[in-house]
Amino acid sequence: MTFTDAKQRFSNRVADYVRYRPGYPSALIALLGAECGLKPDHAIADIGSGTGLLSRLFLENGNRVFGVEPNEEMRRAGQEYLACYQNFSSVTGSSEATTLPASSVDFVTAAQAFHWFEPVATRREFLRILKPRGWVCILWNDRRICETSFGRAYEDLLVRYGTDYARVKEAYPETQDMEKFFGKEVFHPRELRNFQEFDFDGLAGRLRSSSYAPKEGHANYAPMMAELGKLFGANQTSGQVRMDYTTQIYFGQLDALRNSA
Repeated sequence: MTFTDAKQRFSNRVADYVRYRPGYPSALIALLGAECGLKPDHAIADIGSGTGLLSRLFLENGNRVFGVEPNEEMRRAGQEYLACYQNFSSVTGSSEATTLPASSVDFVTAAQAFHWFEPVATRREFLRILKPRGWVCILWNDRRICETSFGRAYEDLLVRYGTDYARVKEAYPETQDMEKFFGKEVFHPRELRNFQEFDFDGLAGRLRSSSYAPKEGHANYAPMMAELGKLFGANQTSGQVRMDYTTQIYFGQLDALRNSA
């Protein structure tokens, strides 16, 4: 599922996104090395690269990374965040039209972004820019909702005060969506554990970074923040709360689809 405003939803949330969104486990590099043969000399197209959270992992591995991002504000933030990496190139483009040359990259990645893509046009574009036998890796951080009282209370807050939380949550891909994209039995699912720890200001920033969180001035904003304060007070330990995630990872090759693309 995609939304007409998907490419602009985060324009007024960039500062909070940069500071408070979770990164990705460093173990991802070892996993892709073992499973997909990732090497430091491989070129990566990070699609929907945003503020550069995933791109940085590959840059630290020595990879050449093309960060493709349609949102101008997010793209500028990524450029600033990754300015010290000579192997990073910021690209104005989208999953359907990356502007990258054909057969130019070894890996295509998409982190916390695939649910905004139009899958048919995206698959065609990924096939175009990938070298033969190249890999696609799709991943996102999935909050572990039910394991703690904090996780359950935070989820309830989003349901009550989020502007379109249910619609966005339903858009996150499931196994059947990966089957449609990669082809049945052509992809591999994996999971890694991830977490963040926040003081109250950090937790508030994490909430504000979400596209479905009401902005200041919205009728839901003040009661949402008041409820967040109560939630933090009831669950903090030494002034911190922990938000747990599962990093969901799907990777595979699209070569079998080349003739039909």
